[in-house]
Amino acid sequence: MLPEGAPRALGMADVAVHAGVSHQTVSRVVNGHPNVAPATRERVLRAIAELGYRPNTAARALVTGSTRTIGLVTSHINQYGPAQTLLGLEKAARAAGYSLGVAILDDDSEGAMREAVDRFVAQSVDAVVALSTYGQAVEALGRFRAQVPLIAVQVGHDPVHPTVWVDQEVGAALATRHLLQLGHRTVHHVTGPGDSLEARGRLIGWRRELEASGAPVPEVFYGNWWPSSGHAAGRRLAALAREGEDVTAVFVANDQMALGMVNALHEEGLSVPGDVSVVGFDDVPEAAYYTPPLTTVRQDFAELGRRGVQLVLARLRGEAHRPEPVMPQLVVRNSTGPVRPA
Repeated sequence: MLPEGAPRALGMADVAVHAGVSHQTVSRVVNGHPNVAPATRERVLRAIAELGYRPNTAARALVTGSTRTIGLVTSHINQYGPAQTLLGLEKAARAAGYSLGVAILDDDSEGAMREAVDRFVAQSVDAVVALSTYGQAVEALGRFRAQVPLIAVQVGHDPVHPTVWVDQEVGAALATRHLLQLGHRTVHHVTGPGDSLEARGRLIGWRRELEASGAPVPEVFYGNWWPSSGHAAGRRLAALAREGEDVTAVFVANDQMALGMVNALHEEGLSVPGDVSVVGFDDVPEAAYYTPPLTTVRQDFAELGRRGVQLVLARLRGEAHRPEPVMPQLVVRNSTGPVRPA
């Protein structure tokens, strides 16, 4: 029993009185039931806002069987792509009336991924979204049989399991084609880690575009997503240029490595884009302020999150839904230019 004068938690009955409707009507509005007249729904929502009412999620879950919570399993959150995808998913989930619980993996093993999914299922989430672009965890997803819908994000097309993804091959082809159309005979490439599906997709798109254009396919340089590896690749490319190799254009698999690349080329006495044109990938917020501003490939992480949540909701409704991939966009700035005449 509450002490005299102690505040009492607001309930649906209070909202019903304030809005002049029945308790059942308030319940329908709170639980997203479609059979409520728009004017009535607006009156109830206004009463909820004026009273500052917050639904009891535990009680609602008992009635509806839904916690309106989505579990997100992810890793490498210190990298730009996964971090932005997480933000996009959280914003889209919130707009749909869901909260997002997050489990960040210490490694990309199948065991770590399975443990996180099982933990979310035990917490009665409505669905689980798995965000990982690294080999073992992605391959494990195809073997999971969760008791709730399990959606994979940014793992590429899967003909069996529902996924949402940005088409990395298309983005790499856009970058490579842009450089070839500027008159460069070929395009060198700095790829990301070998176990990254995103890096693999960008590598495939680069190679296919060169082969389709009849351009030579040069040696690949391997990086790790961080500026230091792009810097090391830039030093090696500068050495090849001094030895007489045709080095006038490079597609770098992310903007952070591109930053290291541009810095190294400047240190080696090569101008960008006068001597070497450089294209990155991701369009990080700083890319427009690099010296020179970086031409790059933009991924729409907000749209990726929106489509991910759309797929979750479709699965919860029992609907068949196969989202189209999110198409990347080439953003041309000053780090690329025509090949310098011999």
